[in-house]
Amino acid sequence: MNSVSDYSEASADIRLEGQELSHLSIEAGHFFMEDFGSNDDRIKVQLRQVVPQIAAYTAAAQAEFGPAARVSTCFLIDDYFRHDTDPTVILDELLTAAAECGVRIDYLAREAGCAQVPVFVNGEPTARPIELASMMAARVVPEPEQNATGRRPSTMESGWLSNGTRSSEFAVAQAMRVAQYCPPEEFGARNHSIFLDVQLWRRWTERGDGGQVERTQWSCPFLTSIWQLLRLGMIRDRGAVVAQPAEWTGTWPNDWKKMPAVVKLNSEAEPFAAYRAVSILPHTYLSIEHAVRLILDHLQIDEAVYQQVLDRGRVEEFPISVPRAATHRLSHVFVSAVGTT
Repeated sequence: MNSVSDYSEASADIRLEGQELSHLSIEAGHFFMEDFGSNDDRIKVQLRQVVPQIAAYTAAAQAEFGPAARVSTCFLIDDYFRHDTDPTVILDELLTAAAECGVRIDYLAREAGCAQVPVFVNGEPTARPIELASMMAARVVPEPEQNATGRRPSTMESGWLSNGTRSSEFAVAQAMRVAQYCPPEEFGARNHSIFLDVQLWRRWTERGDGGQVERTQWSCPFLTSIWQLLRLGMIRDRGAVVAQPAEWTGTWPNDWKKMPAVVKLNSEAEPFAAYRAVSILPHTYLSIEHAVRLILDHLQIDEAVYQQVLDRGRVEEFPISVPRAATHRLSHVFVSAVGTT
């Protein structure tokens, strides 16, 4: 590891905790919960395609940073939308298939942990988790829309974020008179627009104890954007690193909520977070990752955290220049559904 101090001064009152970094974090595939128990080898088909990708990216890191390059692997479990599944069944199938296919998984993470990070006391989760998704939602900074009428609610009200000006189809003028239709337009488009409108969350109220209660369901792209920032070591809560990987011993619980946000499976693994991250995913996730990159470009990153990562990179044996934009540190490989069984 490099010699950057474990703490730096974020402000007069908050000490910013340092975070050890690998050179590269590799996300080793992804599955829907419905893929497990399918009895059609789809999990092994994907994992077999992941193996040569991990080898290639590891070799590339070693060529750039030397034979001692720090590379870790991780896997994100989709338990947020399917918390009704049994971890003992899902994890047994996943880890058995990974071992048979030769895929090393150093860290196992829960998607629900990107919404709420459980805090453990004496091995048990407390009733007060870190509301990570809410914390990051407050950091969303949409681009100002030109010629806006104010009719459409703001991103914080609506839960929608776009990369441009929306069409005129539902503008106030359209309801009053026939006017020329204006298509959506991407901000800074080159010749043609690729317009994207992403839902970050949806909120509703329902009756609960003591009256009406507001509920929030975070979208997959929004939670994934948080996941990528965790992998890049860019999130702190009052100066402390969020979702530090926890060692796990013994059997898996039968409830996802009883597990840490990130579990360290390999005791000899390099650090979970890294200067760079690559995600090896099924091609069906391309649209999700497109949305993730839009969200990342509109999340305000803590300047002190970025400066800390920048300083850490400068004193590496092979100095690393860390770009400010998180999307410039993140890459993807999309694998097809075609493979050997």
